[in-house]
Amino acid sequence: MRASSSFLKQAAISSQQRRHNSTEAPTNPKIAGIVDQISQLTLLETADLVSSLKSRLNIPDMPIGGFAAAPAVAPASAAADEPDEPAPAAQEKTLFNLKLEAFEAGAKPKIIKEVKNLLGLSLVDSKKFVESAPKMMKESVPKDEAEKIMATMKELGATVTME
Repeated sequence: MRASSSFLKQAAISSQQRRHNSTEAPTNPKIAGIVDQISQLTLLETADLVSSLKSRLNIPDMPIGGFAAAPAVAPASAAADEPDEPAPAAQEKTLFNLKLEAFEAGAKPKIIKEVKNLLGLSLVDSKKFVESAPKMMKESVPKDEAEKIMATMKELGATVTME
């Protein structure tokens, strides 16, 4: 009995070592250093990094909602067709900042999922974001999109303000 149990232990250890060694590829130290630096960036610094990489690598911006670009074009063409429009209409605020003010404790998981979808964050980052309320959610959002986001968040149990 004793011989077979030691054989099984050795086989299990050998199997674990093979699995451990077979899944890990040697990591380039340069890449590992970059990953370490990126993982320490704040959300704003990460956004700056992404925009810098997009400009340096000539990557075009892709609209996230698709529908957000259409309303911005329509008022510009309407304004060009109707030059007699009064000046105060041009001063009307069209872009808003959305701020997560508070949320109901029972609705927290739903709000975290919605923030994750809206901002494209990981689940952990979304949880930290929601827990750090009040916090700015989105900046320079068109009015209709901002109202849709506010309505959705209100249904889920969050208080969002438009600034």
